[in-house]
Order: sequence, then structure tokens, then C-alpha cells
Amino acid sequence: MFVRIVKMGFDETHIDTFLADFEENKEHIRTFKGCRLLELYRDKNQTNIFFTYSYWESESDLENYRQSDLFKGIWKKTKALFNMKPEAWSVDKLESLK
Repeated sequence: MFVRIVKMGFDETHIDTFLADFEENKEHIRTFKGCRLLELYRDKNQTNIFFTYSYWESESDLENYRQSDLFKGIWKKTKALFNMKPEAWSVDKLESLK
């Protein structure tokens, strides 16, 4: 399992726009070929900071998503709302305890 973590910071005036856009697109992202899980988190103390965690079957599945019209459209709208440079990590999931 391959996990993509993205940290994004928004101006307070753009948070509702981001959340509405995420709501509109989350099912499209989640059902993209190879995506197994999509989660959105919000920082407890800095409420303008959000994280997405997406689980992918392979790096090529994520790359196919990143080259898709779906991603390009979402990213174009989202990056206009940032108040800081986004950060992203690609990690391999080693364990999960329930």
C-alpha cells in the first residue's frame, strides 16, 4: 500500500471554498482507479491547515491520477486558495493496527 500525504494551508477566507470543492470532488477522487482510501484532516490548533491522506495500490496509479483532467482541474482551483506552499510526502504503509 502506498500513501500520499499532502499538507495545505489556506487563508481563512478561502476555507469554506476549499471544503465545498472537496465535498464536490471527494467521490471522484476516491473512485479513481487505484485509490483505496481518501481522508481529510484539519489541524486542531491551526484550523487553516488541512491534510489529505490518499491510499493507492501503486505509485503508477497515483501518477495516472496526477496526470488526469480530474486532478488538473481540482489542483488549479485549490492552489489559488493557498496561503503557504503545499507540502507532500509519498510513504509506504508498513503496518496498521486496529
